[in-house]
Amino acid sequence: MVPVSMLARKAAVRCAGAAVSREAGDRDLRVGSEPGGRMSRSGPMFMLYAVIAGVAVGLLARGRLGALADLRVRWAPLAVAALLLQVALFSAPVSAVIGSIGPPIYVGSTAAVLVVVLRNVRIPGLALVAIGAASNLAAIAANGGYMPASADALASLGASISAGYSNSSATAAPALAPLTDIFALPAWLPLANIFSIGDVLIGAGIACAIVVQMRAGPPGRSQPADDARAVRADTSLQRSGASVPWSHGG
Repeated sequence: MVPVSMLARKAAVRCAGAAVSREAGDRDLRVGSEPGGRMSRSGPMFMLYAVIAGVAVGLLARGRLGALADLRVRWAPLAVAALLLQVALFSAPVSAVIGSIGPPIYVGSTAAVLVVVLRNVRIPGLALVAIGAASNLAAIAANGGYMPASADALASLGASISAGYSNSSATAAPALAPLTDIFALPAWLPLANIFSIGDVLIGAGIACAIVVQMRAGPPGRSQPADDARAVRADTSLQRSGASVPWSHGG
C-alpha cells in the first residue's frame, strides 16, 4: 500500500533538551549546533502507530494479515520514487548542501505522492489520506516549502529543528497555522515527534484501509451473501422436483 510505504522515510529523533533562538532577520527559529534533540517532522513515524493500530483492529475483527498483499495500487512506482527522493533530500550529506532548491523538491515530491493517493482514492480509507495529505501540502507550500512546528510542541519533546535543510521550521507566525505541526506525541512513546491534523487524517485513513482490506474475502471466493443465495436457490429447486446438477438425488 502506498501510504504505508511512506514509513520508508524515517526521521532521526534524539530526545534531549535544546534551546531555540531567533536568527536576526529570519522568521524561522533554527538551532545551529547545540547537541540537543533535533528533528525533522516525522509524519511517517506517526503513521507507524496508525499501521500498528490498523493491523491490531483488523486481527481483532478476524481479518487476514495476508489479505494486505492482495491490495493493488496504481502508479505505485511514482510514489516510491518521490519518497526515495525525500529520503535522499533529508539525509545528512544532502541536507547540509541542498540550499534553496530543497523546498521546491520537497513540495514537488509531496505533491507526487498526493497524486498517487488521488489516483487510488476509491480504495476505502484513501479519501481520508488524500484530505490529510492535501492539508499538509497546503501548509508546506504556504510556508515556503517548510512545515512550521509549534514552539510548544517542540518544547514538550525537548527537541529542536536540525541544522541544514529540514522539512520543519519553527516559525513565529505561520500561514495556515491550524494545519501545521501543533501537536506532539507523548514524550514517553518510542520515536515521539510532532504532527499535524493532516497527519491525524492520514493515519486514520491508513488504519481504515488496513482493517477493510484485512476483512476482505480471499480472492476468487464467494462472499457469504452469494453463498447464502446459492443455498436458497438449490433448496428451492429441489423442492420443486427440478433436476439440479450438484444435487445427489436421482
